[in-house]
Amino acid sequence: MKGGNPDTALPVKRVLWRRLGTLPIFSHYNRLVALVLALNIAALAHGLTAGQWWTSTGIVLEALSGLVVANLSLAILIRQQYIINLLFWLATRAPTSWPLAIRRSLAKVYHFGGLHSGGALAAIGWFAVLIGSLAWHWTESLGGVSLALLGVSTGLLGILLLVAVMAHPRIRGRFHNGFERMHRFGGWTALALFWVWSVLFTRDQNPQASVSEALSTSVAFWMLIVLTFSIALPWFRLRKVPVQLIRPSSHAVIARFDHVTPFAGSSNAISLNPLMEWHSFANIPAPGEASFRLIISRAGDWTGEFIEQMPTHVWVKGITTAGVAHIETLFKSVVYIATGSGIGPVLPHLLAGQVPIRLVWSTRSPRKTYGDELVEEILRANPDALIWDTDVLGKPDLVQLAYDAVRSFGAEAVICISNQTLTQRVVEEMEGRGIPAYGAIWDS
Repeated sequence: MKGGNPDTALPVKRVLWRRLGTLPIFSHYNRLVALVLALNIAALAHGLTAGQWWTSTGIVLEALSGLVVANLSLAILIRQQYIINLLFWLATRAPTSWPLAIRRSLAKVYHFGGLHSGGALAAIGWFAVLIGSLAWHWTESLGGVSLALLGVSTGLLGILLLVAVMAHPRIRGRFHNGFERMHRFGGWTALALFWVWSVLFTRDQNPQASVSEALSTSVAFWMLIVLTFSIALPWFRLRKVPVQLIRPSSHAVIARFDHVTPFAGSSNAISLNPLMEWHSFANIPAPGEASFRLIISRAGDWTGEFIEQMPTHVWVKGITTAGVAHIETLFKSVVYIATGSGIGPVLPHLLAGQVPIRLVWSTRSPRKTYGDELVEEILRANPDALIWDTDVLGKPDLVQLAYDAVRSFGAEAVICISNQTLTQRVVEEMEGRGIPAYGAIWDS
């Protein structure tokens, strides 16, 4: 395996005011959250003034319910796999002749989750306001609100709050299985209650018309149909497929599938129990082959069980979905920093050869862990790759190695595929020195 020494000392970070935009608190993700919340605050200001949504004679309940549906639609649809792929496709249409400042911003497309979080928070906030308004209407006997509607609204708000609390980064990180199940089963329960709520709300607000007639002219009703279809769509594609497994070591398996041919930079979710737990892995398609591979390394109970059991079939659902590495085509050349099984998301780009790449891969005993065949495949695709064997050389300073690779290769950007702590460190350190850097943000 290859090693290396730092070529140049890291330059001092730019002054704070010039790198404020690179700090985590000002990330594109948080900016999108702030944008959604700002638009909703503007809507609230309108409602309190010119809109006159709250008066002594009544409250414009339809306006509040419309804002709930609008924000909920944003939160759900922005996570739809076809929309995600469309966003990546649009962002990567920019040619490399465009100014780097534009391309580096477009490459932040994978922060779209900020729209999901902002929309979800705003929807819950507006729903709480709506419930308060419904309660006021009911206590003042203003009509249009039944006790059944209030009861369903309260239960629905409780479920939405539980889903939001479990999605908090610290809670999600510590209880990831609980987060995933709450998001799935709590989300399904909330969707069912929204259907009940919509029927009750429409009935209460339109006592002179039949429910079916009132629903047919309701924008919220038709939007709820779209949202239900969007949530159900990945499950329409649920299927159990055969998998061929090669276990080069007790730490990792290489899984081969033949049911689809995905694109480089995409991922697929697999499961042994489709109702309980799903895990996404980067697809490794080989040019000219109608199959793909996944690298699964031991990183917890589920992956450990998978490696030990060596299943013959797994469940898959949805479609192949673009991931962070898909942004590489926005740059003239890229340095990839990978650790351990992070080589999985990088390998398809090495094989595709769409962009000049310099690889820095840090891992324990790469040949022993992942097999000679995989290592040789990497070296054939990227002969100048720096493969750092941590069992021999110890843990490297990946920030230094990233900077050295950028300088020697003349790369425009760094893409880091590693654990959360290291990814955030590499990205922040590179961005702090004016080098565009990207990595997963663990927002789902």
